[in-house]
Amino acid sequence: MTALTLSTAAAPGLRADAIVIGVAKGAASRSGGLVVAPGAEAVDKAYDGKLAGVLETLGASGAEGEVTKLPAPAGFKAPLVVAVGLGAEPADAKDGAYDGEALRKAAGVAARSLAGSKKAAFALPLGDAGDIGAVAEGVLLGAYAFDAYKANGKDAKNKKNGKAPLAEAALLGGKPRDKEHKAAIERATAVAEELNRARDLINTPPNDLTPESFAAIASAAGKEHGIKVQVLDEKALTKGGYGGILGVGAGSAAGPRLVKLSYTHSKASKHLALVGKGITYDSGGISLKPAGHNETMKCDMSGAAAVFAAVVAAARLGLQVNVTGWLALAENMPSGTATRPGDVLRMFSGKTVEVLNTDAEGRLVLADALWAASQEEPDAIVDVATLTGAMVLALGNRTFGVMANDDAFRTAIVEAAEEVGEPSWPMPLPEHLRKGMDSPTADIANMGERMGGGLVAGLFLREFVGEGITWAHLDIAGPAFNEGGPFGYTPKGGTGSAVRTLVRLAEVTAAGDLG
Repeated sequence: MTALTLSTAAAPGLRADAIVIGVAKGAASRSGGLVVAPGAEAVDKAYDGKLAGVLETLGASGAEGEVTKLPAPAGFKAPLVVAVGLGAEPADAKDGAYDGEALRKAAGVAARSLAGSKKAAFALPLGDAGDIGAVAEGVLLGAYAFDAYKANGKDAKNKKNGKAPLAEAALLGGKPRDKEHKAAIERATAVAEELNRARDLINTPPNDLTPESFAAIASAAGKEHGIKVQVLDEKALTKGGYGGILGVGAGSAAGPRLVKLSYTHSKASKHLALVGKGITYDSGGISLKPAGHNETMKCDMSGAAAVFAAVVAAARLGLQVNVTGWLALAENMPSGTATRPGDVLRMFSGKTVEVLNTDAEGRLVLADALWAASQEEPDAIVDVATLTGAMVLALGNRTFGVMANDDAFRTAIVEAAEEVGEPSWPMPLPEHLRKGMDSPTADIANMGERMGGGLVAGLFLREFVGEGITWAHLDIAGPAFNEGGPFGYTPKGGTGSAVRTLVRLAEVTAAGDLG
């Protein structure tokens, strides 16, 4: 990943390939035109205070995600100035108070635009340690590239397919000896590295990422970071009665796994359980997906990737909270041994489920994992899943839905997501939709009413949460995989959606602010 440094050096004398500055749309109360953001004073001075005018001549408006490049002024050791848009100028911009997400996006766009460069100096507005963390995250996430399967993709010196990511970023205005500034860099590095690990897993082709290989990756990470890892294979799952996970994985030659990752802190007083859907490839099973709907189904393990990344990040940060991650891993394939529509599965909880559609498989593996997590009686459980197309229809491709059996907890998750810049939306669990899952054969069916399908799925999952346990469900079907072009610090392909929300939730829990 890109190396991060804090620097008090002045922009003109710093040796780098580029100097990154921020520009914004000026407030209407002022000129209303382009303004140069704090942090770029030395650069503006070198242009005799006319940098905004020069950039406007080049077509810059300060819009979010906009990049304008121009030659550096005489006397600068860096040959290039990169002006990146921050959007609308805030009322208190003179104090450096730009929104953290605006800084994160700007840094990400700039880092991506500088692929192939050895070093860039970021002279963006840094009002406090929070801003440093936002810019650092943006750089590390924006510079991400997945090229493991391209010729010479791992060899930056011989790269034939594209340019290597930005090698180093110096954050100007950051103080290398300031404890808060150093802590902000360390946190951003831990979170971004694990989020990018989740992206790598999501982008890995399904012929290389099976439930077994995913479990092996988790086990290796556990050893590295002091996390206890337990892996249940087919034999153990059969002995334990995990009918949901076994039923989904029955049609594949690659057997299912349930992976438990346990991070504990000696001073922790709270226990947070995270459950992730890990369908390493989803064909739909016997209820086969139509053409055009299965090409990106390697991403159906994004929930498990997010949970895995969040647990490891919590361990790396040493958070004073116990965090247990459950990865429900299976490959959903059609074959002579696959579960059929009409089959009844006996779940780990003892309940029976009539399978009406084998493409509604995520809720089946999650149900077993939720009940397993409930047996430890944690203070709260959060499950994360690319669960329903209905949620994409409801909220689009960039926002995930949040459902819960406790309104205050749902609000806390939405607030955590907002703090870290992940769009989310609180969704209800209407009781009248539960009746649609009544089955004449089993305790419950895995399908209900078509309308409100995302909410129906949430109601199904609620059936497998232990009594009295606070629970929430994050449906990340929309933002988990970006099929369009990159934007902000979000690349094309796997995004790592929900990782930062889960880490922030763990931090809030550790601080005792969750209630």
